Amino acid sequence: MDFLPLPSLPSAPRQSSSVNPHSRHFHSFRHPLFIKHPSSITHIHFNPAKPHRYAITSSTRVLIYAPRTGKVVKTISRFKDTARSGEFRKDGKLLVAGDDEGQIQVFDVNSRAVLRTMKGHNQPVRVTHFSPHLPQIISASDDTTVKLWDLSTQTCLNTFDSHTDYVRSAIFHPTNPSLMLSGSYDSTIRLHDCRLPEESSDVITMRHGGSPVEDILMFPSGGIGVSVGGPILRLWDLSMASNNKCIRALSNHQKTITCLSFDGEKKRVLTGSLDTMVKVYDTEDWKVVHTMRYPAPVLSLAVSPDDTHIAAGLTDGTLSVRRRDPKASEITEDTTSNNLSIVGGSYEYFADMEQIFGKGYLKAKKSELPPAKGDVDEYRVETRRKRKLKEFDRYLKGFKYQAALDAGTKKTVKPTTTFALIQELIHRDALRVALSGRDDVSLEPILSFLLRYVTDPRFGEMASEVVGVIIDLYTPILGQSPILDEMLLRLQTRIERELNFQKELMKLKGGLEMTLSQAAMSRVIDTA
Repeated sequence: MDFLPLPSLPSAPRQSSSVNPHSRHFHSFRHPLFIKHPSSITHIHFNPAKPHRYAITSSTRVLIYAPRTGKVVKTISRFKDTARSGEFRKDGKLLVAGDDEGQIQVFDVNSRAVLRTMKGHNQPVRVTHFSPHLPQIISASDDTTVKLWDLSTQTCLNTFDSHTDYVRSAIFHPTNPSLMLSGSYDSTIRLHDCRLPEESSDVITMRHGGSPVEDILMFPSGGIGVSVGGPILRLWDLSMASNNKCIRALSNHQKTITCLSFDGEKKRVLTGSLDTMVKVYDTEDWKVVHTMRYPAPVLSLAVSPDDTHIAAGLTDGTLSVRRRDPKASEITEDTTSNNLSIVGGSYEYFADMEQIFGKGYLKAKKSELPPAKGDVDEYRVETRRKRKLKEFDRYLKGFKYQAALDAGTKKTVKPTTTFALIQELIHRDALRVALSGRDDVSLEPILSFLLRYVTDPRFGEMASEVVGVIIDLYTPILGQSPILDEMLLRLQTRIERELNFQKELMKLKGGLEMTLSQAAMSRVIDTA
């Protein structure tokens, strides 16, 4: 019997790879850095001038970080209330910031001196920007107004009061110095012209669909605007916006989008949201080409002008900085900027000493050395290994008191060792340093440790002293952290229970002493 050959089955279609050039670019950010702050980070801005330091606004301070080292190089704390929207001028020499008192202050970055103070808002100033064209500043406030200021005379040139709710975003037009764009919680985006009378200065009004507008952007050409509010991103053609038409509306987030940023090349738009996601849109087809996840909701976002750093500020006070090494084709030698860095005493210039001067003489590794040969009659003296220091000892030796206390309160460390470490910190006057600047997450292990040993007669006195320092440092934030409040309440309950127990013991002691004294007296009487 003849059999027909089986026909070959068609092969499954080959799946296209999900990796695209955009994903490869953002996967190259492989050096994450997480820096804890006591309060939420509400704003981040990179210096347009090299070496592109970045200013973060948190609580009552504006901190300036060096991108290479990740260390604070300047701290501006001349605010009586919460600081807002610290931003550099395009030359990087001045910084402007608002505060919850309604003031706008301009600082010299090098000396941190206050150069200008402008007052005119009666509610917190949420947004401040330098003009890229003229010596002017724009400010937006919770008093529903947008103001234009002259930097040289500190006077208000224009006040735009057409919004009916908080104004949380305002920017200058990138090509026209007379135009400004603002977004408000009244769900409108308005284009203002400062050349017109104030009552008719609103050239265009766009509506964001009922959601409060959190942030806005304009493309470098000035023809397209981007707004975010709720979970929706909208694109506006500013030449057609008078018809109140939206080019595109995108909804890829699950919760409110809080911030917007271009990448360094202005070819992608990044959005940060309360759903802990940062999504990257390609500006050609407006598809999501990459997604980054963070450990907490994202409040602020910025990308460095050279496209090597992505900084995100989170609600729990964490500053997340992702860094990538630039490609050889992206590295351009700018001798002028290097000379300026030398004159200004910039650390970043000297961080590349190896690249500038070469490696010099390198000592050979032990594995590369030839075997040592000696006489037959020689005696070999064995070297004793150095005793390896404990983790908390290494931190203590390096004056890293917070890290030493964290390492000492681990469950694997004996309590006698931990309290010896605390005693050493007290002798060094470093206990407050080790306990300050923490959030509820980093305080919880210390409070749990104290909760276990506060009633131990060996350590009770020292544990009570540490609890007193914690209460002294963190009294202003009591009632704001459920974890901290619960731990302190448990400590209070444990101490009250111990005090009641001690009172009962004292009563029992008094009763025993009375009984023993009566027995002794009766014995004396019987003897007599």
